Amino acid sequence: MKRREFIGASSLAVLGCSNDNAESDTTNSSEQFRWRMVTSWPLNFPGHGVSAARLARRFSELSGGRLQVDVFAARELVPALEVLDAVSGGSIQMGHTGPIYWRGKIPAAPIFGSIPFGMQADEFNAWIYHGGGLDLWREAYEPLNVIPFLAGNTGPQMGGWFNKEINSLADLVGLKMRIPGLGGDVMNRAGALPVTLAAGDIFTALQTGAIDAAEWVGPYNDLAFGLHQAARYYYYPGWQEPSGALECIISKPAYDALPMDLKYIIETACIAEADYVLAEFNARNFQALNVLINEHQVELRAFPNEVLAELKLHSEAILTEMIINDELVGRIYESYTKFAGELDEWMKISRDAHSLY
Repeated sequence: MKRREFIGASSLAVLGCSNDNAESDTTNSSEQFRWRMVTSWPLNFPGHGVSAARLARRFSELSGGRLQVDVFAARELVPALEVLDAVSGGSIQMGHTGPIYWRGKIPAAPIFGSIPFGMQADEFNAWIYHGGGLDLWREAYEPLNVIPFLAGNTGPQMGGWFNKEINSLADLVGLKMRIPGLGGDVMNRAGALPVTLAAGDIFTALQTGAIDAAEWVGPYNDLAFGLHQAARYYYYPGWQEPSGALECIISKPAYDALPMDLKYIIETACIAEADYVLAEFNARNFQALNVLINEHQVELRAFPNEVLAELKLHSEAILTEMIINDELVGRIYESYTKFAGELDEWMKISRDAHSLY
């Protein structure tokens, strides 16, 4: 089964379950709701920002205007990295952001963003919808009174932009790099100096030399930000985020106040958007990479194998420490790795086998 068919089948299966429940639980209501959505993205930013606006539009259209959501870019109401706080506090009903940013508040959150050297997007989506991942995700966010929904995925990301070549582990030592989440922890173990910056601050920091390197997403987004104007070398693979999940987070009291049919509209709209966004990134990334290489003469580089091997060891050590220190993280990671191991046998004879010819 091809990747797009697999994801589509997952979406349809979840929708089917939702519809079955909706027959008995849907509440008919003419009550109207007007919510605010804050995001971690610049206004109309390709991929992420456009997705947030499209998702809000889906809510309105599918509900016949009963659920209206006003979308605010990063810093219009709250800073990019304070979206979770705003939704958790109840002052904002909804946010569009990424789990990778919340380790300091939710230790397990980065697992739902991406694990370095972990599952790719189609595998991750299978775990979320059919391997118990979504229930665990919601359990992790429950103490903050927030309900997460998968609302997109960038697919495999790039390793980042550098102003010097990375030929050995020694080249990472002292390197100041914008890289959040578990990837940042791994780079720190390797001797680099990780920095977490909001999307809108990356270009200036890289251009002015405040940082030496930066990873953002992939060619589609990176070209839109003009990162090729601030750094010379573009590295792959994106070991830190083989799958980049986006989330729609909702204040639990606001969600609980909705009639059942609007809850199902949110659920199904998020599933549809998650599928659409992954397809969009797959389509746009290869187009943008051609532009970067052929029109802007970006120098594409692969990380040396010895560098990747060392980073993987650091990643495994960090995850082991996280498991020891947090019972919920341990349960989530056990579920993740068990599912990944079982799925891997199928992937070897299905998806991966196609690379042989």
